[in-house]
Amino acid sequence: MHDNESTLEQQLASLQQQLLQAQRMAALGELVGTTTHEFNNVLMTILNYAKIGLRNKDEATRDKALEKIMAAAQRAEKITNSVLGLARNRKDEFAPTDLAKILQESLILLEREMQKYRVAVVCEFADTPPVRAIGNQIQQVLLNLMTNARQAMPNGGQLLLKTLHDPSTNSVDLIIRDSGTGIPRDQLSKIFDRFYSTKDGPDESGKGGTGVGLSTCKDIIDAHRGRIRVESTIGKGTAFTIRLPVFQQAASSSPAVPIPKLGIPSENANA
Repeated sequence: MHDNESTLEQQLASLQQQLLQAQRMAALGELVGTTTHEFNNVLMTILNYAKIGLRNKDEATRDKALEKIMAAAQRAEKITNSVLGLARNRKDEFAPTDLAKILQESLILLEREMQKYRVAVVCEFADTPPVRAIGNQIQQVLLNLMTNARQAMPNGGQLLLKTLHDPSTNSVDLIIRDSGTGIPRDQLSKIFDRFYSTKDGPDESGKGGTGVGLSTCKDIIDAHRGRIRVESTIGKGTAFTIRLPVFQQAASSSPAVPIPKLGIPSENANA
């Protein structure tokens, strides 16, 4: 009997690992789609202004076309560096990680999307120490949460990205706050459940609606010995707070000490 239970536990653990890997691959596929779309926008800009430059012989028009081409090429460089940064962090190893840098690289991939949907991004990055994290996994979480925030503001709004260092708990808090529609309180306790979604399906950009994004985010943060909390008020917006432990060189080869919970959101929390 004991052997059967042990075998079932091993099979369950294996299936959970396979599901997590499948979710990560789905997220990677979405990232590739976002990057491809961004590169296509850059190429169209370069091609269009190159045609303008070739058609017009006057120096002023050609100079303007070249400036636009240069700006597009510089944006392509930023996108490439962001993707290369993600590729460099593909190892599943915990390392000192700069949250502000990962946020900035993630924003590059979503910049045009935010502009298209009239979302103003406000960054408030405090001077924080590196956290103990796997960079590419944290970037996956950030891209998911920022995309969700954009989708919650169909008529535009403000997205606040904020980092704070809490020396008393030796941790760093990352806040992603939108001014969107908010989430009903009776749904808040379910949003991290696997396959549960508050959306009817993917939006016009093809993102979201599967019910695996937030559950994967929670799995990743839990594996980092961190905490994730959500607060929301209908008509005012939603805030996700992620708390991660500060990287400590002496403890780099051993599991991080669990850090204090963020507490229970109050019913009238203003997100």
